Amino acid sequence: MSYQVLEIANPARLSVRDSQLVIERDGFLPFVTPACDIHTLLLANPQITLTQGVIASLTEAGAAVVMIGPTFLPLAMMLPLQNHTLQTERLARQVALSVVARKRLWTQIVRAKITAQGSLLKEFSGTDAGLLPMAQRIRSGDPDNFEAQAARIYWRRIFADAKFRRGADASESGLDQNRHLDYGYTVLRAAVARSICAAGLHPSLGLRHHNRYDPFCLASDLMEPFRPLIDRRVSLWLKEHDPGSPLDSAAKRWLIQGVTMRYWLLREERTLSDILTAVAVSLAGVMAGERKTLFLPEGLQPCQEDLTSRRTDVCG
Repeated sequence: MSYQVLEIANPARLSVRDSQLVIERDGFLPFVTPACDIHTLLLANPQITLTQGVIASLTEAGAAVVMIGPTFLPLAMMLPLQNHTLQTERLARQVALSVVARKRLWTQIVRAKITAQGSLLKEFSGTDAGLLPMAQRIRSGDPDNFEAQAARIYWRRIFADAKFRRGADASESGLDQNRHLDYGYTVLRAAVARSICAAGLHPSLGLRHHNRYDPFCLASDLMEPFRPLIDRRVSLWLKEHDPGSPLDSAAKRWLIQGVTMRYWLLREERTLSDILTAVAVSLAGVMAGERKTLFLPEGLQPCQEDLTSRRTDVCG
């Protein structure tokens, strides 16, 4: 099972030799790692050179390759699309999914997201700020837009900053949590998209997100309940560090570990990749008429020990 998230932040040359990814940088010894161990490769420097053979080898091994822009948002993503034997059949069912079913699934996703947000607020401050009861009031398709109502409450409280606005370049108070959130969400989105493809589905055919310029609408849908996992890491990091400091390799490593670390699920330690794959497989089951609801685990808590921190690398 591949689980390594690798970011390359400095100029480098990439090649594949004997199924090993080789990263060469001036002044450093080559970094070598098995291609099959890579979950996601983040390319975050315009002076990285690689061949089609490198991309083909990584995607054949099941890895996602993501190009990161200067604002820490993804510019492009390459995903394995031929790793599932029933892909054509599942894509047909994905396209044919009814509006009623899409609304039902979106209701479940929003309910799980708001529940996770409320639980995180309760963990940090002792109160859910009314989000947990709000989650139970959501109707099919969320016509009352409780998702947005919850967000207005949540973002004011999670960082104890009433002026913070999600999506702005920086909050009015001068703090810049958005950079950390954007980076963490980029890694999470890649992990979700990879799991979607592993389940034989296509990440561009969303349930609620339908932006014509977004090739990963379904990934944007399914990642919603898991965003608070990143929010948790950002909040914990910024309690110990200046939010105005650069998003350096240490901060990136901490955020990446929010995706690579293990979580408690039904009294078992599971990687987030395993959990996301189970979610995507459950969606394929809904589309096939084998089940009515998504598998969306609630109350995910990180294991006491970060077992995968040794395999989380930031080059530069």
